[in-house]
Amino acid sequence: MALYRKLNRETRIRRSILSGLTKTVLENGYVETTEERAKEARKFVDKMITYAKKGDLMSRRKVLAFVHNDKDLTKKLFNEIAPKYNDRNGGYTRIIKLKERRGDDALIVKLELV
Repeated sequence: MALYRKLNRETRIRRSILSGLTKTVLENGYVETTEERAKEARKFVDKMITYAKKGDLMSRRKVLAFVHNDKDLTKKLFNEIAPKYNDRNGGYTRIIKLKERRGDDALIVKLELV
């Protein structure tokens, strides 16, 4: 049994999708996507915030590698987002169910920062 969802994609495409969703959540504070993708992306958003709370050089490099060298986003994450969650031990995101998509009845949810 896999510890993660494959989302019916090749590894490189899946990583790119999850990286994009993570970047969008960190930039805008939320993203609307399918439930499966949101549940998988939530892990990475929480991990990036945990790295930012740590604040050391290795954590900064890990975040930069994951968000494809987006220095503005990394700066925002370390200077603005992480300090908000200093007193919180995990659970930085929530998933709110919105509607079912018309074409395939996939559940659309909103993944947002708490």
